[in-house]
Amino acid sequence: MQEREVDFEALGRKLEQNRGKFDALYRMLLAYNAKFNLTSITERDEVFHKHFLDSLAGEGFLKENAVCAEVGSGAGFPSLPLKLIRGDLRLTLIESTGKKCGFLRDVVRELDLTGVEVLNARAEDVGRDAAYRERFDVCFARAVARMNTLAEYCMPLVKVGGWFLAYKSDSEEEFREGIRAMETLGGGNCGFVRYALPDGFGARMLMYCQKIRPTPQKYPRGRGQERRDPIV
Repeated sequence: MQEREVDFEALGRKLEQNRGKFDALYRMLLAYNAKFNLTSITERDEVFHKHFLDSLAGEGFLKENAVCAEVGSGAGFPSLPLKLIRGDLRLTLIESTGKKCGFLRDVVRELDLTGVEVLNARAEDVGRDAAYRERFDVCFARAVARMNTLAEYCMPLVKVGGWFLAYKSDSEEEFREGIRAMETLGGGNCGFVRYALPDGFGARMLMYCQKIRPTPQKYPRGRGQERRDPIV
């Protein structure tokens, strides 16, 4: 995986080709957001740029038929937009809040998405489960935690040779902060791609790291240690 430009013109075309499903996802997002908080961003253009197009920015990093995990799925970004344009992807969405899992399952059912599993569980527990540990081609997350904490949630799920992707604001400092953790957890070949969302909707960064050796068995530590005492 090499640094590359994000081609939003091509991604915009893919979104338009699936406009009906994206419109349906937007309607469901608003309906559920009225019941419990999924996102503070609800205006249509903002949702389509800051949630949908931003989610699609990582599409070029996913090989055909990739088996992917998402940590802290929340409202399903980036997983759901990626699935709408890449039906070949197999997804496991990991979310600890039951109501958010209910939303995700309803979207999967209403939009007839196949190959999607929703797990109501904590990422640190899933990372210690032999059924999921080091089973995924890619693990991605968006707006969950700082990189050194997020790496401990995600890297144990990635198979050797696979990739950890983090959707972030434009912060090279945070990337540098997380390198030690990624390497401790079995990572190498770390890098990032900067991009600007179309129409002035903001600068973003996609951080990545390849899994080059197994994660030590002590990780993830669990019981909140990933946040209280991140690897530095």
